[in-house]
Amino acid sequence: MSEYDKQEIDRHFAWFEARLSERPARFVAWLRKPSSRYVRIPLAILLIIGGIFSFLPVLGLWMLPLGLLLFAQDVPFLQKPTAQLLGWIERKWIARQRAKTAEKR
Repeated sequence: MSEYDKQEIDRHFAWFEARLSERPARFVAWLRKPSSRYVRIPLAILLIIGGIFSFLPVLGLWMLPLGLLLFAQDVPFLQKPTAQLLGWIERKWIARQRAKTAEKR
């Protein structure tokens, strides 16, 4: 993994943690520790599955990128594609927010 990809993944984690309240943010920070690997991998798989089924009332699309981020921490060959995918999602999200703001004006 290149240093750029690692920085991108860390930046996306920081973005998620900044949008969470204090307790869930501390939990995500704990999950990122190397000692939490045996909790992180199954949770990442559950989050990815939950994100895929985001059309159900309890689940949400936010679960997919968080699950990918958690999973990519332990699977080196997924780190670069995950960083690229999350960058693409972020660009689309920002464009969507700007379009909404422009509609309100």
